[in-house]
Amino acid sequence: MAKPSENAIQLIVGLGNPGAQYDDTRHNAGFWFVEELARAYGAVLQPEKKFFGHAARVSINGQDVRLLNPTTFMNRSGQAVGALATFYKIPPQSILVAHDELDLPPGVGRLKQGGGHGGHNGLRDIIASLGNNKDFLRLRLGIGHPGNSKEVVNYVLNKPSVADRQSIDAVVDEAVRVTAEVVNGARQKAVQELHTFKG
Repeated sequence: MAKPSENAIQLIVGLGNPGAQYDDTRHNAGFWFVEELARAYGAVLQPEKKFFGHAARVSINGQDVRLLNPTTFMNRSGQAVGALATFYKIPPQSILVAHDELDLPPGVGRLKQGGGHGGHNGLRDIIASLGNNKDFLRLRLGIGHPGNSKEVVNYVLNKPSVADRQSIDAVVDEAVRVTAEVVNGARQKAVQELHTFKG
């Protein structure tokens, strides 16, 4: 496989919580994306104890890319990301993290380079595990907001409505479609297509 160019995406991480009781909850939108990506590229996520997660290796347009869904809880996601990134010597700017986003409605996805954690515990732990480096790419998958900050924990740990799940699934499919452009460096094209998509 081709040697990765600088800033080429080498690791794609989905964020969520392990366990069947969390499978269909909003907080697991990042997992849904990585699972669909693995399926699209003919890979199966396999348990990898040393990386504290389920991992796979795929070729996206000739680029070697690792996929990872941590099996730690959300607030310990950095343990898995740090372990795999250290083992394969993958710099933060070559990592894409997919996560649920309260500030976007279902069916909306956004790509963003760097930034803070915005109160998201998974992002917070990953930033800490990467030596406080925030320069990784994020795929923000909209799940909507309950409207009351006190309801957020209950909201993210519950299932979306059928209509909302269909909208989230639609933008996940679109994100999978543009991933090849993200990996290949045609990031502006991917951003334009994803940001104008309406699921």
